[in-house]
Amino acid sequence: MHLKYSEEVKKALDNNSPIVALESTIISHGMPYPDNVNLASELEDICRNNGVTPATIAIIKGEIHIGLESEQLEYLGKSGEIEKASIKDIPQIIASGKSGATTVAGTLFCCNLAGVKVFATGGMGGVHKKAEETFDISADLHALASNRVILVSAGAKAILDLPKTLEYMETLSIPVFGYKTNLFPAFYSSKTDLKIKSIESAQEIAAVFNTMIELNVKTGLMIANPVPEQDEIPADVINMHINSALDAADQQNITGAAITPFLLQYIVNETSGASLKANKSLVRNNVRLACEIAKSLNVIKK
Repeated sequence: MHLKYSEEVKKALDNNSPIVALESTIISHGMPYPDNVNLASELEDICRNNGVTPATIAIIKGEIHIGLESEQLEYLGKSGEIEKASIKDIPQIIASGKSGATTVAGTLFCCNLAGVKVFATGGMGGVHKKAEETFDISADLHALASNRVILVSAGAKAILDLPKTLEYMETLSIPVFGYKTNLFPAFYSSKTDLKIKSIESAQEIAAVFNTMIELNVKTGLMIANPVPEQDEIPADVINMHINSALDAADQQNITGAAITPFLLQYIVNETSGASLKANKSLVRNNVRLACEIAKSLNVIKK
């Protein structure tokens, strides 16, 4: 299976203790060093402080690691040779003995392989603007439709076509709930005018997911957790910067896999770092909620 568990994760599995998965793209491709490693370490500490074992996932020298040591976090953060690992990339990276940082899709796939049921990220991918022309739809959506994992996310990335993203999740039969909200959040902003079903507690989320298992529903479950209001960027403000970023991408002919990192970095620059502050806040918030869900799921399992 090409899986290698850290001692911490192996112990949690042996003891049937709660585990929360964390992605590694944010380390290798999301932020500069040392901010990337500091945030990754902080997210792991949030898990431990909440009585949950963190399982940061990455491919290192041809093996899928479920849980990382501190020196491995440093390696992912410093090395310039870490590939971006979506599902389609994982077999080649493993076969060639290379290293890769897992995207949301890649992490969902690895969670399913490893038996980890709760995964916290910042924002998931979705249907890009002008997808009717470009067919640019993130692999995250199909990965969530085919891997039975609870994904805690601050909605989908605000640079996307959010109505189409929700519509496509409906087509894929992915259950989507807002945590204590019936309005879909938009990453940097806590709400849009897009209606979704609200769910009020970690216990209720765990109960829904357990029922999905009992009914053999094979999709994952998306929990949209709004960014804390004190750190959000109002939708009208961020949309102005997004439109400017999209115009710049068009002018520079940036498309495909390169467009999301380009847009996000452009917005960081345009907002003088406010978007990065919101990004860090929302991912911390998602990890905290994921911990409560993992503990609630563990109670049901026991």
